[in-house]
Amino acid sequence: MKKIYYLLLAMTVLIVCASCNNEWESEQYVQMVSFKAPVNAQGVTPIYIRYKPEGKVTYQLPLIVSGSTMNSKDLNVHVGLDLDTLDVLNVEHFGSRKELFFKPLENKYYEFPETVQIPAGECTSLLPIDFALKDLDQVDKWVLPLAIQSNDPSHNYQANPRKFYRRAMLRISPFNDYSGQYSATAYKVYFKGNEKEAIVPEYHTSYVIDDKTIFFYAGLIDIDRLDRKYYKIKFEFTEEKIDLQTRKLKISSDNKDINLVVKGQPSYTVEEEMDATRPYLKHIYVTINNLEYEFTDYTSVPGYPLEYVVKGSLTMERKINTQIPDEDQAIEW
Repeated sequence: MKKIYYLLLAMTVLIVCASCNNEWESEQYVQMVSFKAPVNAQGVTPIYIRYKPEGKVTYQLPLIVSGSTMNSKDLNVHVGLDLDTLDVLNVEHFGSRKELFFKPLENKYYEFPETVQIPAGECTSLLPIDFALKDLDQVDKWVLPLAIQSNDPSHNYQANPRKFYRRAMLRISPFNDYSGQYSATAYKVYFKGNEKEAIVPEYHTSYVIDDKTIFFYAGLIDIDRLDRKYYKIKFEFTEEKIDLQTRKLKISSDNKDINLVVKGQPSYTVEEEMDATRPYLKHIYVTINNLEYEFTDYTSVPGYPLEYVVKGSLTMERKINTQIPDEDQAIEW
């Protein structure tokens, strides 16, 4: 009985190995076109675009040809929008909470060619996407959903059938010198009238308004709050000096209903230093000091406004690899 068992096991292993080898032999020569756009846990690819008040910024999205043999012909790859996949992605990640959905970027903010050529003898090419992001409201989570088109028999290429190989869900993240994730260990949020017990978040994230202005959400509110649009607080980084290193910060809100009251004179500093062990790495520290304001959360509990006091400081560290010429690639996000 044991001999029969071992014989069957050996035959199974041989069949599996033969199948794997045959599959490898047949697939190694198959050339398929893909995007190089690795996704995060939410199924999107974050891309960082320098905010420019005037003019365009070009992002180069890589396309690659798979296979162990070199591409032998000119491939004219067609690229288009894929709104259906974005709709499915939203439902998968957020269910019916539409306020959290990724939104397709409006076409006035971008341009890209419908066709990209991958020349014979090459296995990569770049899709140039021109962005003009002035006045783009970062309260919404913008995505440019792209797909390699392959449903036309006249196309002289094969698109990779895997979901995130033939598609690129580009999560658009404009940045300036002050935007990004700030360490908030010295940032304290209190209920007004009870300023002995503070709530201290680990981080507080800011978003671009223009080249000199960012916004935070008030207090502990973040991008996952459904009514976050009411609680934008603008931070304008002025050139008005307090001393040699310190400059004034202007804090404001367009929503009078949050009853924003700024106390004292908030300020900021920007410091740079090279890394002690990696001489090519530059550290830039943006520190917001003397931060103190009050605001009202009037939507969490209808009819019962909650008043908060915010005090402390925030610090952002930006690491830049000076050996990389492209700024968005040089920054360690």
